[in-house]
Amino acid sequence: MVHTVIADVTKRIVNRSADLRDPHMERMDQARSKGPARAHLSCSGQAHAFAGAGEDQQSMATGTAGNLGIVTAYNDMLSAHQPFERYPELIRHAIRAAGGTAQVAGGVPAMCDGVTQGEAGMELSLFSRDVIALATGVALSHNTFDAAVFLGVCDKIVPGLIIGAQAFGHLPAVFLPAGPMTSGLPNDEKAKVRQKFAAGEVGREELMAAEMAAYHGPGTCTFYGTANTNQMLMEFMGLHLPGSSFVNPNTPLRDALTEEGARRALSLSALGNHYTPVCQILDERAFVNGIVGLMATGGSTNLLIHLIAMARAGGIVLDWQDFSDISAVVPLVARVYPNGLADVNHYHAAGGLGYTIGTLLDNGLLHPDTLTVAGQGLQNYTKEPKLLEGDLVWQDGTEHSLNDKILRTAKDPFQPTGGLSRLTGNLGTGVMKVSAVAPEHQVVEAPVRVFHDQDDVKTAFKAGEFTDDVIIVVRFQGPKANGMPELHSLTPILSILQGRGQKVALVTDGRMSGASGKVPAAIHVCPEALDGGAIARLHDGDILRVDAVQGQLEILTEGVLDRSPATVDLSANQHGVGRDLFGAFRQNVGSADTGASIFGA
Repeated sequence: MVHTVIADVTKRIVNRSADLRDPHMERMDQARSKGPARAHLSCSGQAHAFAGAGEDQQSMATGTAGNLGIVTAYNDMLSAHQPFERYPELIRHAIRAAGGTAQVAGGVPAMCDGVTQGEAGMELSLFSRDVIALATGVALSHNTFDAAVFLGVCDKIVPGLIIGAQAFGHLPAVFLPAGPMTSGLPNDEKAKVRQKFAAGEVGREELMAAEMAAYHGPGTCTFYGTANTNQMLMEFMGLHLPGSSFVNPNTPLRDALTEEGARRALSLSALGNHYTPVCQILDERAFVNGIVGLMATGGSTNLLIHLIAMARAGGIVLDWQDFSDISAVVPLVARVYPNGLADVNHYHAAGGLGYTIGTLLDNGLLHPDTLTVAGQGLQNYTKEPKLLEGDLVWQDGTEHSLNDKILRTAKDPFQPTGGLSRLTGNLGTGVMKVSAVAPEHQVVEAPVRVFHDQDDVKTAFKAGEFTDDVIIVVRFQGPKANGMPELHSLTPILSILQGRGQKVALVTDGRMSGASGKVPAAIHVCPEALDGGAIARLHDGDILRVDAVQGQLEILTEGVLDRSPATVDLSANQHGVGRDLFGAFRQNVGSADTGASIFGA
């Protein structure tokens, strides 16, 4: 029996979405009814499509076997995406052996937020999601594929690929992960070195050594940020093969899962007997399951933006109240850094996603009957992939957590509610990741210091200006102002202040990293400052209350809302490092609570 709140929220989403969802599904049915489009191409068109296919050229021109499209976010600057270099050849080999063909349909950009934190390039990060969606549409627009596989892992890449895939929702889609890098310097030790550097206690040489020891090889960063939250979502929502998210790169099991994922995608095409288009998998229940997974594992705050945009691409309308209501009944069952000391490899070894899904299913907190790439029902996702004598098989996963400091049952959780909190009040609406924030830090009432640039916060810190309790407000950081950059580079400073015993919080209309940690941060504040939101009316010394327990974001100083909103010269954000090209995005982007998308609010 599904929990009453989970069922009620799902029903509410279904009713709210009907006017968009029904036409979307009708368009997908029409696209399917036309059959494989390459059969309708002219001879010249087909020759162009097959000319580079090498040994598969003749089979594509004369055969009736399926053709698989590969959409890849490969580049070798992102450690998480470097393993994808080998994937196309693995996929071609597997599909050829199965009697089909596979082609790289196109590539999409993939930027690393870890590189651009605190830099101007971060102002392109959120917008890159919609660019990825557009590039996915271009890749598949040749309309010569029976199914598609998507190679992407990191922060904006998976959401962008999902948005693009849903424009071709009549095609089956399987997402193929690359897996996390092996464990290096523990994340908490890395964070301590960052704090010491910010405080001037160690030099750049020591900082660089720590960072290189933490980020040391191919694969996803091992903390539980947006990239690994994406991987969790793909299992909870049924687009990965079961148990495939956190298998390390360049291992026999990883390669076997990649090959089987490709075969599975083609087997789900309309050419076979098990047609399963992605539009049928990504229904309202799948998105609710994704939200449950987000809350149960203390995942990235970025998904409160991305899931709304991803759902809207399939005609499904989510809002932050849905997240809040689900968070109230879903317990936190995992502690992975920054919510604990373990990394994702430790989490995987303790039972991982299979155990997490199992305990949530047992307690009625997930829809059990959703359609997935592994067949009907999420019970398939409680199993673990194994290589036995060279054969890929799935076996029952552990029935008990192998480390209860990392992973627990839903009946004995780390905390009774989820890892994210919605905040509302006369300042507006925002969200906070609370799974890593100690209870004594979840309520902060203090005077504000207002900044328009994160670098000015760092300058004030170095000048010794933060000596008392303070709520640091960084505004004009919303999607319309400058693309809504993450402000993660402020984390060491804020952590130092908190460590001194000061009450401290961050309030911003920008974003924080998916690895947001122990300092309370009310982020994604809407309306943003550029829209005249109340955050634009604050002055230094005004008293704010940030209360994650009661869900409050309140201005306590009288008369603030009667002031005229501040204005700021944003011309410096319009040029350089590619920002010149994104003026149309800034002008047309929706608000954070509607997904911060250019595709409609």
